[in-house]
Amino acid sequence: MQLLLVEDDLPLAIGLKKALQKADYAVNHVETGASALHTVKVERPDIVILDIGLPDIDGIAVLKKLRESDKELPVLLLTARDSVDDKVAGLDSGADDYLAKPFEMTELLARLRVLERRLSTVKTSEIKIGKVCMNTLEHSVTFDGNELDLARKEYMLLKSLLENSGRVQTRSSLENRLYSWGEEVSSNAIEVHIHHLRKKLGNNFIKTIRGVGYKVDAGSA
Repeated sequence: MQLLLVEDDLPLAIGLKKALQKADYAVNHVETGASALHTVKVERPDIVILDIGLPDIDGIAVLKKLRESDKELPVLLLTARDSVDDKVAGLDSGADDYLAKPFEMTELLARLRVLERRLSTVKTSEIKIGKVCMNTLEHSVTFDGNELDLARKEYMLLKSLLENSGRVQTRSSLENRLYSWGEEVSSNAIEVHIHHLRKKLGNNFIKTIRGVGYKVDAGSA
């Protein structure tokens, strides 16, 4: 899952980015509204975390601009303004959720999970397909009842495939969900992760759609 964090408070942004990456998100960060609008246009993220108090363009104005071209992109507003009128203004402008500063990281992660479920074909924190069971709250995966030891990128890749079961995921879309800007990505990184997952889940669970990408079917064995 790729997040775009729009926050001009650099120490806060650094802390949030580290915490979100630890929670297995790919996170890209910009500090201005103009940069956010450009980034969404060039490389649409899965979810935007948008601070209202930006130095160039008010966050509400950024949100309204985003909604002119993309009504479906999930946007979570962050703000130090916690009055009822401010919350109403944010939600009426098209925000999917609103979180007032200061906040606990656990609450932010919980709200992100809610937004993720809206995007997913799965609506609970436990995903069961065939012999594979993933608990996104506990970050655990079992196969045929046995817990698997997955590397971070393997977990992120499998999560993307499971949450989009029945949908083909292209290699480029998977790379965007696994890697943040600046991370080194080898040309065959996705193929290597798929190979390692197949050694743990069997060769038939993740299907290759030749020339397109990969998918997991709801009825996969």
